[in-house]
Amino acid sequence: MMPRIILVLVLLLIGPQWAQAEQKLEATLYKQPYCSCCEGHADHLRANGFKVTVVETPNMSQIKRKHGVPQEFEGCHTIEVGGYVVEGHVAAKIIRRLLNEKPPIRGISLPGMPDGSPGMSGRKREPFVIYEIGPEAGKVFGKD
Repeated sequence: MMPRIILVLVLLLIGPQWAQAEQKLEATLYKQPYCSCCEGHADHLRANGFKVTVVETPNMSQIKRKHGVPQEFEGCHTIEVGGYVVEGHVAAKIIRRLLNEKPPIRGISLPGMPDGSPGMSGRKREPFVIYEIGPEAGKVFGKD
């Protein structure tokens, strides 16, 4: 009888952690209509455990202003995830790092549309530099 009680207690304690681990992270990706590279990035995120809702909007500048994205950090699409903004073709592993570390910034950016980044065609030529969107302009969050 005692081993069963212990087993039940263990399952009750670790069960919620299993449930959280299997929940997909919800993300909203804002993009211009008909942009296929943005769809490719959404597919990359989905393949890496994110539940992505794509919202097409003809006014991306309004979305970027809402999140305080400086012009030099703009990408072709904007993602809202976990209370942060992610600009451009940032890899899922970098987004997960952001969500795990929870730094006191607005978000991160991979500016432009670099070849070989998730969702983009072409070959990656060098490590991608991901910048913080926050009080320190130009601070590097990481490289991929």
